[in-house]
Amino acid sequence: MIPAVVISKKREGESLSRSEIRSFISEYTAGTVPDYQMAALAMAIFFQGMTPEETSELTDAMIDTGDRLRRVSDRPRVDKHSTGGLGDLTSLILAPLLACCDLDVPMISGRGLGITGGTLDKLEAIPGFRCDLSEAESEQQLRQIGCFITGATEKLVPADKKLYGLRDVTGTVPSISLITASIMSKKIAETLDALVLDVKFGSGAFLPTLARAKELATSLCSNGLRAGIRTTALLTDMNQPLGTMVGNTCEVDQSIEILRGEGPPEATELTMELCARVLLETQKASDRQSAWKILQEHIDSGRAYERFEQMIHMQHGDLNAKRALGKPKPFLAQKAGVLSSIDGQKLGQAIIAMGGGRKKAGEPIDHSVGLRMEKRLADRIEAGDELLIIYCDSDSKREEASKLVSEAIRIEESLGERFPLWQEFQPGA
Repeated sequence: MIPAVVISKKREGESLSRSEIRSFISEYTAGTVPDYQMAALAMAIFFQGMTPEETSELTDAMIDTGDRLRRVSDRPRVDKHSTGGLGDLTSLILAPLLACCDLDVPMISGRGLGITGGTLDKLEAIPGFRCDLSEAESEQQLRQIGCFITGATEKLVPADKKLYGLRDVTGTVPSISLITASIMSKKIAETLDALVLDVKFGSGAFLPTLARAKELATSLCSNGLRAGIRTTALLTDMNQPLGTMVGNTCEVDQSIEILRGEGPPEATELTMELCARVLLETQKASDRQSAWKILQEHIDSGRAYERFEQMIHMQHGDLNAKRALGKPKPFLAQKAGVLSSIDGQKLGQAIIAMGGGRKKAGEPIDHSVGLRMEKRLADRIEAGDELLIIYCDSDSKREEASKLVSEAIRIEESLGERFPLWQEFQPGA
């Protein structure tokens, strides 16, 4: 296998063979193929795409660079994956909530990609929290409390661990094939029985349009089903942040509110709906109404928050320790009207400008920065109203973020296009 030949072949829009894909991925993982050649292939895939067969081969090639997780109990084994969006904190709530339903939730998560924060970055806003559990530690935790959230070990899909960070800093994140292989390689390696996918679209997501979200959902679901995993998907609107908080510490705090039965209705509703789909797929509930009732009882009783506490404690986190949060400053409306649209890309860039996201692979982040949304789309705005709160200790970084925020928020006389919070995904529709 000559890497330059494979890169050129995909650059010209040709399909890659099984052996070409497998050789390239295995040699990249081993270090024989350098980052710059992998980046070149990723860019060629971004522009030329892959056939479903190529995407499946890429997924399998990535899985085969490592091991698969072992089952540790007779409980159904489930997970959720979100394609990422501003304020998307559902994983922090879903894992302990489903664990209360006599399910195993072995959640392998990642760090931030592009404008959206990673689940691991958010959890590390909790002092002491470990995202590097060994295989033995994760198995023990799964036996005891039914859930963990950790990063991939060196043995679990090491190809994705290398490629994940490379995509983030080379502008190749929004590729259907690369997203599919990244997500499904980890989920198939988790040896799941059921998987629910939260496929996002809009200005605050990787994919701007509903059509592209449907394309990705089709690719993800077909890969899951071929692996024998009961896979379903929701298509969710990310034209504004999911909750009221954006940022690592901010989103941890809001997750705790939701687990205690508080918090914004949109974030709560979507998390409950994702959990309900898992209960239906594993026959833990007979219909959507009974699934919601089961979940609500776990929240109302305090069991869901207690399980979250157990998970954090077992991963060495200290929920009683102070979490860093920057100095708050309001961002005020300059005119009256209707909040007609929010450019999520600009909001995400504001977080990155303050240090809450990465500009290059491996860069440390500032967990304390963030935004609190005071208004939502369609709200009537008066001049001088607080649109949002910016959390940042650096005056210069806050000023840079404020400029991006001012470009992101549009106040007009009429409202732009609206979508429901979530839509059912129907393959082929």
